[in-house]
Amino acid sequence: VANPFASMPMMPATVRVVPQDMTTTMHMLGFMYAPTNDITLMAMVNYLNKEMNLTTYQGMMGTNTLGNFTTESSGISDTKIGLLYRLYDDENHHFHLNANWSIPTGSIDEKDTVLTPMNMQMDMRLPYGMQLGSGSNIIELGTTYNGYSDHTSWGAQAIYSSVLDDNDENYKLGNKLSLTSWYSYRFVETMSGSIRLSYSDQDDINGNDEMIMAPVTTANPANYGGQRFDLSIGLNTVLAQKHRVAFEYIMPLDTDVNGVQMEMDYMITVGYQLAF
Repeated sequence: VANPFASMPMMPATVRVVPQDMTTTMHMLGFMYAPTNDITLMAMVNYLNKEMNLTTYQGMMGTNTLGNFTTESSGISDTKIGLLYRLYDDENHHFHLNANWSIPTGSIDEKDTVLTPMNMQMDMRLPYGMQLGSGSNIIELGTTYNGYSDHTSWGAQAIYSSVLDDNDENYKLGNKLSLTSWYSYRFVETMSGSIRLSYSDQDDINGNDEMIMAPVTTANPANYGGQRFDLSIGLNTVLAQKHRVAFEYIMPLDTDVNGVQMEMDYMITVGYQLAF
């Protein structure tokens, strides 16, 4: 793979540091409050932990492996506030308008120690995918539909995320379209299973951080974004009418990424909700 920074001094012509795998853990704390029957306000705070394992190849060319290393970043990510506005509501069908603002509270200058092709340990700014936030204001607009019958429920949602401004490092993440639909069946009064299909299409990164220049694919802004189609299987339980615990297993069905990226394996979501 060609190194887009090859024209810079002491840069190899090809990529010499190769990502092997990456694990992301997100802890999300959300609040929802309905001041009227038509409006529900929401806020979400996220804490991220990212870990990537990489292999460095020796020198400016060749296939000799120099060694392996791991980079990590963790902390508060971007904060989201928004609202749901009821457009239509009857006994079996509900339509809502979604409007959210993602506030850039996450760091975009995270650093860690890397192993260079010249066998040096250097403290460097991590690539875009290892940063904790976007650094930009993002507006999300969309609609959500929910339908209900005696033992089943179904629905669909469309959300478009628009990145409004370049961040302080002169780049912005790509705009994103997210579509999802689901079907749920209640086995007993307190337990239901669900199946969900989701599609996302995100542009690549516009601009670049001048501190993120290295012979690794994740340092290239063109290697971000793309299209993905996922299948999710879930299980939901309700305890004492106000405690809800949910599990969801998400697996990719098809991907078409921009440039060169690692293939997604799977995701697991565990959630707890308290209504009062």
